[in-house]
Amino acid sequence: MARITLSCLPASWYCSVSLLSLGCAPRQRLLLLFLLFIASALLLGTYQRQLWGPQRRPGANVNKYLSIAESMEATDIDNPALNYGVVVDCGSSGSRVFVYYWPPHNGNPHTLLDIRQMKDRDRKPVVKKIKPGISTLAKTPTMASDYLHPLLSFAAAHVPQNKHKETPLYILCTAGMRLLPESQQTAILDDVVTDVPLEFDFLFSRSHAEVISGKQEGVYAWIGINFVLGRFDHADEEDATVEVTTGSQNQQPISRRRTVGIMDMGGASLQIAYEVPGAISFNSPEEQEAGKCMLAEFNLGCDVDHTQHVYRVYVTTFLGFGGNMARQRYEDQLVNNTLAKNRFLSTQMGLSEDKPYMDPCLPVGLSDAIVRDNHTVFLRGEGDWARCKDAVRPFLGLHNGTMSPGGVYQAPINFSNSEFYGFSEFYYCMEDVLRMKGQYDSDKYSRAAAEYCSTQWSTLKQRLDNKLFSQQADMGRLKYQCFKSAWMYEVLHSGFRFPTDYQSLKTAQLVYDKEVQWTLGAILYKTRFLPLRDLQQETLRQNHSGWLRSSFVYNHHLFSLCILVVVLAILLYILRLRRIHQREQRQAEALNLLWAEEGEALLP
Repeated sequence: MARITLSCLPASWYCSVSLLSLGCAPRQRLLLLFLLFIASALLLGTYQRQLWGPQRRPGANVNKYLSIAESMEATDIDNPALNYGVVVDCGSSGSRVFVYYWPPHNGNPHTLLDIRQMKDRDRKPVVKKIKPGISTLAKTPTMASDYLHPLLSFAAAHVPQNKHKETPLYILCTAGMRLLPESQQTAILDDVVTDVPLEFDFLFSRSHAEVISGKQEGVYAWIGINFVLGRFDHADEEDATVEVTTGSQNQQPISRRRTVGIMDMGGASLQIAYEVPGAISFNSPEEQEAGKCMLAEFNLGCDVDHTQHVYRVYVTTFLGFGGNMARQRYEDQLVNNTLAKNRFLSTQMGLSEDKPYMDPCLPVGLSDAIVRDNHTVFLRGEGDWARCKDAVRPFLGLHNGTMSPGGVYQAPINFSNSEFYGFSEFYYCMEDVLRMKGQYDSDKYSRAAAEYCSTQWSTLKQRLDNKLFSQQADMGRLKYQCFKSAWMYEVLHSGFRFPTDYQSLKTAQLVYDKEVQWTLGAILYKTRFLPLRDLQQETLRQNHSGWLRSSFVYNHHLFSLCILVVVLAILLYILRLRRIHQREQRQAEALNLLWAEEGEALLP
């Protein structure tokens, strides 16, 4: 049987065509053509994926709750991509050092650095505290750097050695230093700035050591809490948003996530901070000047030309409005009034145990005494919460036509679209004995506080012994809970003018199970320009990558054209072979017919 071998094809494409088995030849050719087409498509697809494959979009891999749900694992100090920062909080009673870290910026100019608190091998926050405060060195300022040495050595031991030179160090002093004369402040800071760089390789300069104002401290606390809550992320459809107008001219309002305001009532002072999203109109030049002192407008973003992270925050501190100081002021006035009245009355009310002053702000049946300048006033608890509120309201100092504590200017609050967190005494008043932490409800709170005040002191002590209150509750808390609960209520509703039906106040001690320090907000603000470096590198990479892709456009099309030409050439070649084969077949049939005719002629 005759066969024609297509030896002119490459070895990898080898096939043979039988002259007598023509039925299988077309299938082989079609299979060959199909395989060539598939191979060409795969090759072209692979090339296209490599050249035009999906690129990483800035911010596409951002988990906006990464900082909120902070990993409980130890910080991976072997990761060379991590960056570090150190903040020293020089407070009035002591100083603490905090070590933070963050991965490279994701390349999205609208997102902030993902700063988190560093954790050691035991998964504990890297924090160290020393006592007393740095302000105690007012007369020996040359000892300031020695005072800070244990804190900085602690931080240096946790930050990888090869990262020291690029790790910013900030030494920020608060209330204790603010009380010192400016000359003593300068002397302490000069010693720190001079000596610290001689012993440590951190990124540190004169601008990294300062005495911050109460306003700055409040802003940093506001930044830290909102960052942990994820309120600086872009708004999602389900998120509550606000319309924000900035100080930029011709700038359209921005719609973004609603931030939270904070209220913090300590023992001595009261602080409030919240965003003021809209423009403010002042009633007088004096009010405008006072408002400017309490409004801080700043840009947390790395690019000053973008207003996505421009915030206008009202922040102020009310000294003497903390829970303990308010009680002290209340008792001082009570003593003065009692002594003044008894000068003209013969009853001697409050000057003896058998004739005590009936205090509505102490639990029923509690006996107490106040000593001031060799004078003693005896008290007996009356437990009348309504009268207690009336008694403490004048200490808010609501005067001069204003309705804020101390007559201080207060920026407007949109109570229909706002959210607040209350810390310290706001939390203690609701949780320690009333056991109703979390969402604040004025009606429930009022009923619980009134019931507590009217409970016999002996019953309250028995409940404490039976551990029916929180672990933090002690005799001092039981004694002054009635007063402090009334003071908190009046501060909130008479001082800050919160409606009694306000439903967006939460009281908390921790945020996502961790204490949020103002130092977190400080390093966020101080390092806000650092993403520019990563953004510039990202821009260069994208431009370079774009140039490479555009330079390959011509080669890409040329390669595709070559593939097409090869496929067409193979197809045409196979068709030509088929025509030749058909011609040869006809010639063979004609020859066979001729032989048959000649054979018949030869037959006798």
